[in-house]
Amino acid sequence: MIKFHPSLVAALTGLLALAATAGAAEPLKIGYSDWPGYTILEVAKQKGWFKEAGVDVDLVWFDYLASIDAYSAGKIDADCIVASDALGAGATGAKGKFIALLDFSEGSDMIVGKPGVESIKDLKGKKVGVEIGLVEHLLLLQALKDNGLSQSDVTLVPTPTNNTPQTLASGEVAAIGAWYPVSGQALKQVPGAKPIFTSAQAKGLIYDVLEVSPTSFAQHKDDWTKVVKVYYRCVEYLKDPKTQEDAVRIMAAKVGTDPAEYAKNIPGTHFLTVSEAKNALKKGTGLDSVYGSLTVGNQFNLDNKVYQDSQKPEDYVAPGILKGL
Repeated sequence: MIKFHPSLVAALTGLLALAATAGAAEPLKIGYSDWPGYTILEVAKQKGWFKEAGVDVDLVWFDYLASIDAYSAGKIDADCIVASDALGAGATGAKGKFIALLDFSEGSDMIVGKPGVESIKDLKGKKVGVEIGLVEHLLLLQALKDNGLSQSDVTLVPTPTNNTPQTLASGEVAAIGAWYPVSGQALKQVPGAKPIFTSAQAKGLIYDVLEVSPTSFAQHKDDWTKVVKVYYRCVEYLKDPKTQEDAVRIMAAKVGTDPAEYAKNIPGTHFLTVSEAKNALKKGTGLDSVYGSLTVGNQFNLDNKVYQDSQKPEDYVAPGILKGL
């Protein structure tokens, strides 16, 4: 019988443990933030659906802009993001693959006017607080265009979205642009304030997507397919009248909101089913196609000097997984 020195046994044990750790796959890190189309992933987390599907996922909670920064820095594998915002990050080198279309905003993004401001036309010659170069700026331009105005008819006041309720309350601006839940906070903080234009009037302008780094997508396509399937399982759970209340409860708890209040705002996000997402993947020039929507977003980014080199939707949209469902 061969005997080994205890120190050699300990060393071998350590090496075996290191080898096992090295061989273990890292979880897929997905950034998500406070938007219903993203927060719905919390349902999968609480229900254990990722594990059930055989994929190891680490959901990482961020403020929205911080999630984009983390993705751009390679700290996470994927991010839940507005499609046109992803073009901005992609133009600086952090291109991603849109493997799932999550939703489009149908009212939760708003231009909110202070008391006395009744319409977009009332903004002519006035100040508007928005986060320059991001999605509410895009929504404002669409609102101005639809009402016979242009950006030159208003004065933009650069305002972080989270600060827009305070800015509106200060009286420094006539209106602000914000997404839910910040838009709701603005309406609560400023009595008499009202939405004067919402994303329900520009359906398809604001698509949300799951963006994955090309490297992770290439290396773990089977796992990302499982993730996409789980996402749409969450959507089905939310849309089913039998389980909707439970889904809303889980989502509301994540963001510290009363479920009844949260439920009122669910209709402002149009959660896409698999069939709806497939339809939006058809190439077209209108906002009902993600390609058409991205073309509008690209022009917006060019006009506002978010980047200088035009971005092609085809370089981002990766329809393979969705089309295979």
